Amino acid sequence: MRDVEKLFRLDGRVALVTGGSGRIGTSLCHGLAGMGATVVCASRKIEACREVAEAITAAGGKALALPLDLADPQSVAALHEAAEAETGGVDILINNAVSQFPGPLEDYPLEDWEASMAIDATGYFRITQLFLNDMVARGRGNIISVASVLGMVGPDERLYPATGAAGYRPNYFFVKAGVVGFTRYLAVTYADRGIRANCISPGGVRREPPPPGAKGFIDQVPMKRIAHPDEMIGAAVYLASDASAYVTGHNLVVDGGYTAW
Repeated sequence: MRDVEKLFRLDGRVALVTGGSGRIGTSLCHGLAGMGATVVCASRKIEACREVAEAITAAGGKALALPLDLADPQSVAALHEAAEAETGGVDILINNAVSQFPGPLEDYPLEDWEASMAIDATGYFRITQLFLNDMVARGRGNIISVASVLGMVGPDERLYPATGAAGYRPNYFFVKAGVVGFTRYLAVTYADRGIRANCISPGGVRREPPPPGAKGFIDQVPMKRIAHPDEMIGAAVYLASDASAYVTGHNLVVDGGYTAW
């Protein structure tokens, strides 16, 4: 009989999580460490990253914290160098970090758009490029990016009735759809070099305090609730592990059925 549990284990592998101190990032760090991975928690909030790493090590896992500002090419390069030096090589790159620049398109400041692209497009590209090159040299690697259902559908004013479509970030739709497309590019281009690339598209994920009109959001989800950040762990572990060894170019949607309507 096959050892199914072993398929999901990540022992001996190193996973780097960008935005590792955020809601989803913290859960992913704990989840991956719980399956045996050495986790590198990276973000601009280095103290928060250290807290995540310390909690993981206190529970018997392996983790370290490194600073990362995706808008700063030197910071991205320094993270790459430090992660490779301190871990011996990153096996799993999880692109989870994303900027926060809200506002309606008609008067969206150009400087906010450019600041978002520096993080969500250029920074995302550069960190992926650096670690991808290492993976290609080793002949193996796994890139998982956190996209969103908002990279798949248009604005739904019923989700946030208090703000309507104006409450959405135009940059967010742009970059999250780009994440899905770029993931497919990576999957096809590097499949024959031992690299897998997939993404996870969460729906609404719980935060405190709840956003205005949270009930409107819940009403549009078949499961009638918003996800807990820990509910992204299963998808990440699956895509990071040998359980998904023949899966690449996939967008795994975790949205309580919202996009199934």
